[in-house]
Amino acid sequence: MLSNQKANNATESLTSSSAFAFVFTLGIVNLFADMTYEGGGSIHGPFLGALGASAAAIGFVAGAGEFLGYAVRLPAGYVSDKTGRVWSLAFIGYAINLFAIPALALAGSWPAAAVLMIAERVGRGIRKPTVESMLSHTTGHLGKAWVYALNNALDEIGAMLGPLVVALVLFVRGKDSYRTAYATLLVSTLLALVALTIARRAFPHPSQLESSNSRAATTAGFTRSYWLHMVAAAFFAAGLTSFELISYHLSSKGIVSTYAIPVLMTLASGFGILASLVFGKMFDRIGLRVVLIAVSCSALFAPLVFLGRLPLVIVGMLLWGVGFATQDTLLKAVVAGLMPTGRRSLAFGLFYTGYGVGWLIGSTTTGLLYNYSIPAVIAFSVATQLLALPLFILAERSGRPSR
Repeated sequence: MLSNQKANNATESLTSSSAFAFVFTLGIVNLFADMTYEGGGSIHGPFLGALGASAAAIGFVAGAGEFLGYAVRLPAGYVSDKTGRVWSLAFIGYAINLFAIPALALAGSWPAAAVLMIAERVGRGIRKPTVESMLSHTTGHLGKAWVYALNNALDEIGAMLGPLVVALVLFVRGKDSYRTAYATLLVSTLLALVALTIARRAFPHPSQLESSNSRAATTAGFTRSYWLHMVAAAFFAAGLTSFELISYHLSSKGIVSTYAIPVLMTLASGFGILASLVFGKMFDRIGLRVVLIAVSCSALFAPLVFLGRLPLVIVGMLLWGVGFATQDTLLKAVVAGLMPTGRRSLAFGLFYTGYGVGWLIGSTTTGLLYNYSIPAVIAFSVATQLLALPLFILAERSGRPSR
């Protein structure tokens, strides 16, 4: 009997190692992917402005892209669960997501650039629920929040490196060399797809990484708590101003040089790495309180970014990074604890569709408000994020199935 126990422990240890290796490998994929689309995203606002787009148009493009990127997660998640072709959807999504960025080097007008920017978001939306559901198979071994924190930390390393590459291109080639910067990101695009191919060959069946003690998917259907968490997340999303509008503001007001704008995004991403790892460990221990702390911190970014000079802008961007760490780590951990059995991808896709509705409303509203009143932009951003707090508390207290 003792030998059987030792064998079981050895098997569990081996599976835990495999789970970690899978999370790390997908993290490398996302590192290169984030280099591409976060590097490109760091100059979307000024690039659209240079092509003649207004602040309202930039806000709408950002909001529409995020909304469609989240909305497509619902059908993508449904198809993933029904067909089981998780890797095929992942490859399709990554290809659209990544090739759209270097293609911006060829855009001749702001509507053409907008189409590519929106396509990039849609591609990301196609692959997201599938990738998140694959990662959820490892949460029994590694912890719900820690899995997403580790993956997000690697994401954010790429999100730091991409804007730095772009900043270097702009510094060397001049502030108008946006097209060269976009074209340079083809390198990280190809590296991401190579890494994805390696992940597919090494882990063809991620479901086999499931722990026998896993509690990732325990409900029979979508609960009332799930829906309330979605509504709370939508309010939170509405207050997270897009970097397109932030970068447009910093550029048009002359607060920082054009090549320094990607550096600010790098600082935010770097702080997001730290926040993800700390919040991930804390969430697995104390749960909702971490979400409330993170959202409260994120709500303070807007007045610092939109009213302050450079020192306050830097602090504001760090808090903005906390907001995206919340989005990419804590909210995923919340969903991982509420997934109905057999509908993992759908649970992520549906949740982030609701999140995307909030993002569309928020981005469009702040884009329209910007031309009339910056204080109104700030008030909207702070208020919507703070309104999410009581909704998260109500969602946590509610465990009844929806009827």
